[in-house]
Amino acid sequence: MKLQHIRFFAVAAVAALCILNFETPAAAGRKNVKKSELERENDSLRLTIDSLAAEIDRLNEEMRINDSINLEIIDIYDENEDKSAAGLNPEDYNAEVSDSLLSIWYVQQKISEDVEEQYDMDSVRFESNVPDEVYVNRLKAINSFIDLPYNDIVKNYIILYSEKSKPRMGRIIGLCEYYMPIFEEIFNEHDVPEELKAMAVVESALNPTAVSRAGAKGMWQFMYSTAKIYGLTINSFVDERLDPIKSAHAAAEYLKDAYNIFGDWNLAIAAYNCGAGNVSKAIRRSGGKRAFWDIYYYLPRETRGYVPAFVAALYTMTYYKEHGIVPEPVAMPVHVDTFKINKMLHFKQVSELAGVPMENLKNLNPQYRHEIIPGNEKEYILRIPYNYTNAFIDHEDSLYTYKASEFFNPVVIKKIKDGGDGERIVHRVRSGEVLGSIALRYRVSVSQIKRWNNLRSDNIRIGQRLVIYRGGKGPVTTASSSTKKKVEQPNPSHKSTVPMDAEYTVYTVKSGDSLYLIAKNYPGVSAQNIMDFNGISSDIKPGMKIKIPKL
Repeated sequence: MKLQHIRFFAVAAVAALCILNFETPAAAGRKNVKKSELERENDSLRLTIDSLAAEIDRLNEEMRINDSINLEIIDIYDENEDKSAAGLNPEDYNAEVSDSLLSIWYVQQKISEDVEEQYDMDSVRFESNVPDEVYVNRLKAINSFIDLPYNDIVKNYIILYSEKSKPRMGRIIGLCEYYMPIFEEIFNEHDVPEELKAMAVVESALNPTAVSRAGAKGMWQFMYSTAKIYGLTINSFVDERLDPIKSAHAAAEYLKDAYNIFGDWNLAIAAYNCGAGNVSKAIRRSGGKRAFWDIYYYLPRETRGYVPAFVAALYTMTYYKEHGIVPEPVAMPVHVDTFKINKMLHFKQVSELAGVPMENLKNLNPQYRHEIIPGNEKEYILRIPYNYTNAFIDHEDSLYTYKASEFFNPVVIKKIKDGGDGERIVHRVRSGEVLGSIALRYRVSVSQIKRWNNLRSDNIRIGQRLVIYRGGKGPVTTASSSTKKKVEQPNPSHKSTVPMDAEYTVYTVKSGDSLYLIAKNYPGVSAQNIMDFNGISSDIKPGMKIKIPKL
């Protein structure tokens, strides 16, 4: 029975009950005769109303749960079934987002100093002195295997990339000189058009450590489940989404799969952004049309601009000189050598013995989350500049044992492993969501979510952000620190668990440091230990000298 029908009958029953309870003069005259009969009818109607009210409550709860589950199904469908690799949209690259996507190269080039306006690409209309016929002829001259259409929407994106974002594109073109030959080789290996390399510009501005607000990571912006489907390793030590080369192979395979489904490269590109499921829906809603511009208005809003942005990125990469864009030099080695690693190896072992600068090791191997290659688990690769190859080979026999007890302290390794094979996710609570449905989505327990977020009840509010560790294995310090806060904060007489006369090491705080990161370098020491020992809060600044207790 539909909810509105139940409500109608409930109202009718209440009205009937009111009528029966109202005594007319005639009814009063027959009161003694009809009283027992009226009481029975009243009791019957009350039971009916109670039953209907219970049914209304049940259906309301069922609707709430269904709405919540539907949201979860849509999310899971988008992430898993559609193999969605959605990341940031072209119009999302404003100063605030750029600051959250800083890589080492971007810091060196002071990209954070840029101030870029945010445009609503659905409403803004840019003007350019370049005639339409010039754009058309230039696109034709690219001689692309993929159709590169030209219309007012594409023109708008071309102007955005080639004229409105010149400083950012100068840095991107500088990175292109290093990455694009690599991507061309990979895409040719997978037999997909090499023009698809321009998608990396749209996805991440060629930042290998980019993280989108949706949780997609890396230069090719893979979601966790999609990355797993396409063979990328993600565990406590490694996240191959951050490896530009490995993730480019996965992107090529994804695009090939999407092309096999739709038979059109523009639709395959759209599917990379919103998932094959959403493209299929758009095709159905358009009446079965299978060209991008025929299904344009049936696609999700953010995906509509994705193909035009791809065309604009490819155009700007080809004709940047004509628009006065000057590539900025990037400190990346031209020639790189690759070594297979079958044992535990720390970047500092390579740096201190073979002389490879740490910055080079981090830049060329961003997939190693803790500067450790876990070669004892399976074979991994290490990339180093070619001019350090001989030094690496000369010291290879002693590399793995050099300061091994220091770099692979069991306490440190356990702490890393306790981080699980998942990732830290910030989930924004939406209407209809409850802790149970959120826990179900991420395959964790309600108690874990409460512990990670220091929640004392199951109540959450719309818009609230919850920290979740996918797979349920959050850092060990998360639980202990939240517990300590509950116990210690109300007690002003609390004493540190670290003796105040303990030996200590003096550490000078560097830019980008946090107490948690500092503590990771000192086995057995927590951020709370450091705060207690120094009598400080977690607010630290570069140049500050703090004491690290020896435990």
